[in-house]
Amino acid sequence: TRYIQTELGFRERLLVAVLSSKATLNTLAVAVNKTVGHHFSHLLYFTGLRSAKTPHGMTLVSHGDERPVWLMYETMRYIHQHLGSDFDWFFVMQDDTYAHAEQVKALVSHLSISQDIYLGRAEEFIGGDERARYCHGGFGYLLSRSLLLKLHPYLDSCRNEILSVRPDEWLGRCLVDFLGVSCVSQHQGQLYLTHELAKNADPEKEEGRGLWGTVAVYPVTDPSLMYSLHKQFSRIQLDKTYQEMEQLQVQIRNLTSLMPSGEAGLAWPVGISAPFVPKSRFEVIGWEYFTEQHSFSCPSGAPKCELVGASKADVADILQAALEQLNRRYQPRLRFHKRQLLNGYRRFDPTRGMEYQLDLLLEAATQKGHRHLLAKRVSLLRPLSKVEIIPMPYVTEATRVQLVLPLTVQERDFVGSFLDTFAMNALDTHDNAWLLLLFIYDPYDAQRVGQVDVFAGVKAMVAELEKRYADVKIPWISVKTEVPSQVKLMDVISKKHPVDTLFFLVSVWTEVTGEVLNHCRMNAISSWQVFFPVHFQEFNPALTYRGEQAASAAAASSSSADFLRDGHFDRHVFAEACFYNLDYMAARSKLAADILDQDEVLEGLEVFDVFLRYSELHLFRAVEPGLVQKYAPRSCDPRLSEELYHHCILSNLEGLASRSHLAMALFEQEQANST
Repeated sequence: TRYIQTELGFRERLLVAVLSSKATLNTLAVAVNKTVGHHFSHLLYFTGLRSAKTPHGMTLVSHGDERPVWLMYETMRYIHQHLGSDFDWFFVMQDDTYAHAEQVKALVSHLSISQDIYLGRAEEFIGGDERARYCHGGFGYLLSRSLLLKLHPYLDSCRNEILSVRPDEWLGRCLVDFLGVSCVSQHQGQLYLTHELAKNADPEKEEGRGLWGTVAVYPVTDPSLMYSLHKQFSRIQLDKTYQEMEQLQVQIRNLTSLMPSGEAGLAWPVGISAPFVPKSRFEVIGWEYFTEQHSFSCPSGAPKCELVGASKADVADILQAALEQLNRRYQPRLRFHKRQLLNGYRRFDPTRGMEYQLDLLLEAATQKGHRHLLAKRVSLLRPLSKVEIIPMPYVTEATRVQLVLPLTVQERDFVGSFLDTFAMNALDTHDNAWLLLLFIYDPYDAQRVGQVDVFAGVKAMVAELEKRYADVKIPWISVKTEVPSQVKLMDVISKKHPVDTLFFLVSVWTEVTGEVLNHCRMNAISSWQVFFPVHFQEFNPALTYRGEQAASAAAASSSSADFLRDGHFDRHVFAEACFYNLDYMAARSKLAADILDQDEVLEGLEVFDVFLRYSELHLFRAVEPGLVQKYAPRSCDPRLSEELYHHCILSNLEGLASRSHLAMALFEQEQANST
């Protein structure tokens, strides 16, 4: 919410100003920053030192005068001049103050920003018997923006006319004398509660109820004391959160019993979203099998790999949590000790978090000392944490898409099917999509183009298509090259189109549909994100539907409403891509500056590599079920870089059939050979 308000031009909610002395700048101020600094969006440190070294992770403003009252004067003047128009509230504290960040933010969220508010721990002026009060600086205080704006014209007069050795009393006297505003400890029903820490006090022995609701604690004379206070407040906050969760779970159970589905409709854990329900077999979320040492679902595709790093820590943590929950439930009758993890399963459910199923071999000990082994299955869930709404630029499905089809001699036999699909799904539906053909000639064919044009048949098909659709023009560009580098080809196209053009790179096997075009429009965002869909590649029907079934299966496949047949998502191919010309030109210029005139480097790069290495845009790489390609053996050009050639070979091999289909084919071949 804070980010969105800023984008719309609203002010931020709260600025925290910490006044730091010479002696505590690198001790207590650092402790303040490490404990509560990350809870506040904007926190500044003010010091009177002339040349203060800024500790890591802190924003420091140095005024050059160590007199306390002068530091307060300069701080108020700086806040008004540089930050007064950006924030609604200003919380001023000392570096020997512990501020309960959550309570401070809760306090300002319940107060009106239109009133002149000076809120803190009200104290009597020294030697005065008047009813007016000032806010004690040690316990911090809140100033509203409206009050700061009214105070600014009188700051110089206060500096010259008011004598005081205490900066907090000086500020209070200034507000009382010139604005008639006195410090209050409560306003609009909101109490400013504080806690004065006794000498040699142990924060962990302080009563939780006495600290809860406290805005600030003072004096905190030692960094270790600051960390202990933060630990105690965090424990109190955590206990309160658990209590609220239990109360909500009870309410959910009570309400669920009144629903038509009754308790059967109650999801586990209570209060967490129900598990994702797949609508087809392709949406089923698979389980990963693991033990304490190994995982049997490896990123490299190996059947077994060792658990390392975060994955190993995750397994250890979830085992510890399972054991603690079991002991908490069955104590004092039973005490469990883990002997072995028999089986472990986990999967990530995007609607709720990481789910676990554990089969544990446990040793159970009774109160009388009897021990026996038992196996027990437990289910656990590591829920998703606080969800953050990420602002995204506005996109529309009305954007024109410029399809770009590079075509080599080996691929010309498949272009007829592509043009028929494009005509049916884009031209017949009057979709806002244009097509550009890029004919790639090798040097030999380019020399003979006057006598024998290898793309003459394709050009004839394009001419026939333009006759059928009178208002449609399908241009083409001819390029001569020995190595058909995707980046070099894109350079030619980019120069001939406006910067706001949305390109959709396709291959001759791509089946263009209205759904795919819309996904391209929605997922490619100018100056923000590029989209590289992963297409669904059908397997070789001769292996998938062996023997006599192949012809009938192919016919059924072509007429079936199920658009995902036997196949897999081909992660080795980056032929399809959606991006704006402006984004490509920006990334390409950085690439040019990096490689200088070494054009041979481009032969080993794809457009994906250009965006990955030379752009700060989001790269969205995701499976696209609507992008289906029928099986066809691809020709891999050995003139490409070793990496690109390797990816092409892998794509062909993995696109033959599934492991079960290949195993069956080998089995039948061995059976035939043996007979």
